[in-house]
Amino acid sequence: MKTPEEINKDIEATFDVLENINEVNVSPFFKDKTMQRLFAEKEEIVSTSFGWFTPKLQLATLVCILIVNVFGILQLTKTEYNDSISEFANAYELSQETQPSVFN
Repeated sequence: MKTPEEINKDIEATFDVLENINEVNVSPFFKDKTMQRLFAEKEEIVSTSFGWFTPKLQLATLVCILIVNVFGILQLTKTEYNDSISEFANAYELSQETQPSVFN
Protein backbone atom coordinates (compact mmCIF):
# COMPACT_ATOMS: atom_id res chain seq x y z
CA MET A 1 0.00 0.00 0.00
CA LYS A 2 1.24 3.45 -0.86
CA THR A 3 2.21 5.90 1.80
CA PRO A 4 0.76 9.40 1.83
CA GLU A 5 4.08 10.80 0.58
CA GLU A 6 3.98 8.56 -2.53
CA ILE A 7 0.38 9.55 -3.22
CA ASN A 8 1.31 13.23 -2.97
CA LYS A 9 4.21 12.70 -5.40
CA ASP A 10 1.83 11.06 -7.90
CA ILE A 11 -0.60 13.96 -7.59
CA GLU A 12 2.17 16.51 -8.13
CA ALA A 13 3.43 14.58 -11.16
CA THR A 14 -0.07 14.66 -12.63
CA PHE A 15 -0.31 18.43 -12.15
CA ASP A 16 3.12 18.87 -13.73
CA VAL A 17 1.90 17.05 -16.84
CA LEU A 18 -1.10 19.42 -17.07
CA GLU A 19 1.23 22.43 -17.02
CA ASN A 20 3.18 21.07 -19.99
CA ILE A 21 0.15 20.96 -22.31
CA ASN A 22 0.67 23.28 -25.28
CA GLU A 23 -1.77 24.68 -27.81
CA VAL A 24 -1.94 22.68 -31.03
CA ASN A 25 -1.54 24.56 -34.28
CA VAL A 26 -4.23 23.64 -36.78
CA SER A 27 -4.52 24.66 -40.40
CA PRO A 28 -7.08 27.46 -40.83
CA PHE A 29 -8.82 25.44 -43.57
CA PHE A 30 -9.16 22.25 -41.50
CA LYS A 31 -12.73 22.98 -40.42
CA ASP A 32 -13.83 23.81 -43.97
CA LYS A 33 -12.32 20.64 -45.41
CA THR A 34 -13.88 18.50 -42.69
CA MET A 35 -17.32 20.04 -43.14
CA GLN A 36 -17.16 19.56 -46.92
CA ARG A 37 -16.29 15.88 -46.52
CA LEU A 38 -19.11 15.32 -44.04
CA PHE A 39 -21.74 16.94 -46.24
CA ALA A 40 -20.42 15.31 -49.41
CA GLU A 41 -20.86 11.85 -47.86
CA LYS A 42 -24.41 12.64 -46.77
CA GLU A 43 -25.37 13.88 -50.23
CA GLU A 44 -24.02 10.73 -51.87
CA ILE A 45 -26.06 8.51 -49.58
CA VAL A 46 -29.28 10.42 -50.21
CA SER A 47 -28.84 10.59 -53.98
CA THR A 48 -28.43 6.82 -54.47
CA SER A 49 -31.93 5.80 -53.38
CA PHE A 50 -34.49 6.19 -56.20
CA GLY A 51 -32.69 9.20 -57.66
CA TRP A 52 -33.63 8.06 -61.16
CA PHE A 53 -37.38 8.02 -60.40
CA THR A 54 -37.95 11.74 -60.83
CA PRO A 55 -41.40 13.37 -60.79
CA LYS A 56 -41.38 13.59 -64.60
CA LEU A 57 -40.85 9.85 -64.86
CA GLN A 58 -43.52 9.24 -62.23
CA LEU A 59 -46.03 11.28 -64.22
CA ALA A 60 -45.17 9.46 -67.45
CA THR A 61 -45.57 6.08 -65.72
CA LEU A 62 -48.94 7.10 -64.30
CA VAL A 63 -50.18 8.23 -67.73
CA CYS A 64 -49.06 4.96 -69.34
CA ILE A 65 -50.82 2.88 -66.69
CA LEU A 66 -54.02 4.90 -67.08
CA ILE A 67 -53.98 4.51 -70.88
CA VAL A 68 -53.49 0.74 -70.65
CA ASN A 69 -56.29 0.42 -68.09
CA VAL A 70 -58.74 2.51 -70.12
CA PHE A 71 -57.92 0.50 -73.25
CA GLY A 72 -58.49 -2.75 -71.35
CA ILE A 73 -61.83 -1.60 -69.94
CA LEU A 74 -63.00 -0.49 -73.37
CA GLN A 75 -62.08 -3.88 -74.84
CA LEU A 76 -63.94 -5.73 -72.10
CA THR A 77 -67.14 -3.73 -72.57
CA LYS A 78 -67.43 -4.45 -76.28
CA THR A 79 -70.23 -6.81 -77.27
CA GLU A 80 -67.87 -8.82 -79.46
CA TYR A 81 -66.11 -10.06 -76.36
CA ASN A 82 -69.40 -11.22 -74.80
CA ASP A 83 -70.46 -12.91 -78.05
CA SER A 84 -67.18 -14.80 -78.37
CA ILE A 85 -67.42 -15.96 -74.75
CA SER A 86 -70.99 -17.16 -75.35
CA GLU A 87 -69.89 -19.07 -78.46
CA PHE A 88 -67.02 -20.65 -76.53
CA ALA A 89 -69.37 -21.68 -73.70
CA ASN A 90 -71.88 -23.20 -76.14
CA ALA A 91 -69.15 -25.06 -78.04
CA TYR A 92 -67.88 -26.76 -74.89
CA GLU A 93 -71.36 -27.02 -73.33
CA LEU A 94 -70.48 -24.70 -70.45
CA SER A 95 -73.50 -22.41 -70.63
CA GLN A 96 -75.99 -22.39 -67.77
CA GLU A 97 -79.00 -23.04 -70.02
CA THR A 98 -77.81 -26.36 -71.48
CA GLN A 99 -76.38 -28.00 -68.35
CA PRO A 100 -78.69 -30.58 -66.85
CA SER A 101 -79.14 -30.45 -63.11
CA VAL A 102 -79.46 -33.39 -60.76
CA PHE A 103 -82.10 -31.59 -58.73
CA ASN A 104 -84.50 -30.86 -61.66
